Amino acid sequence: MIVWVTGASSGLGLYTAQALRDAGHTVIAGARSFQREENEGIHRVPLDVTSEDSVADFVSQAWRISPRLDALVQCAGVLTLGACEEIPVEEYRRIMETNFLGMVRMNQQVLPLMRRQGGGRIVLFSSINGLLGIPFQSAYVASKHAIEGYAECLQMEARPYGIQVCLVEPGDHRGGSEAYRGRIAPAGSPYGQDFLRGTAVIRHDEQNGSDPAKLGRGIVRALGRRRMPFRLRVASADQHLAVYLHKLLPARLNERVLRSYYLGKSRKTSGQ
Repeated sequence: MIVWVTGASSGLGLYTAQALRDAGHTVIAGARSFQREENEGIHRVPLDVTSEDSVADFVSQAWRISPRLDALVQCAGVLTLGACEEIPVEEYRRIMETNFLGMVRMNQQVLPLMRRQGGGRIVLFSSINGLLGIPFQSAYVASKHAIEGYAECLQMEARPYGIQVCLVEPGDHRGGSEAYRGRIAPAGSPYGQDFLRGTAVIRHDEQNGSDPAKLGRGIVRALGRRRMPFRLRVASADQHLAVYLHKLLPARLNERVLRSYYLGKSRKTSGQ
């Protein structure tokens, strides 16, 4: 199988590319930091998913390596931590350009190729945070919610052409996003104490998260099935439970549970 992987220089994208290689697939991996080379059995090609020209150039170079594409696995993503009130609009735009519109750009290049060859597979990395929000991750959460809705539309449109879509929803995995995390907490912020509490919990959960290599192997198994699952949730038992409770609990109670977990005992403050 010929598989293209975006965001493959670190985190879950790297582990996914390695798992695909270890399973014997030909992997053409893209990332901004890559130079054109073959390294450790993976073809590396420069790719910036926020640039139309870079995406087009990646597709051209990948096609020269192998004139067929069986699967596209989209892992490119960035994450910023900050309060909704304080994250600059430009930062929201940067997150959406990479996490969501980057996927759109790649798909718009790839879909015509897959239609012409009679089918293909597209794997889109969402997140547990595409299903529920947590404090101080609003930009990331918004981008992943966008991917969830987009994937449903894409599958309905692409299925008649033999193109399958799989939406991967990882929970916390070790090294999942630590390499590219930004933190925004201005001095004197009214959210300062909550920000420190919440981000400490987020950091702890990631450092003690699941094995990313196991997630990579799960992607390999999904691609090997005759029909991929539309949703593939790879998370711990308590994160699965959090998703189910989010669907079942009244909104106010759900908010109280999540706030208590991330921020401790609820408190009232006087705003400026």
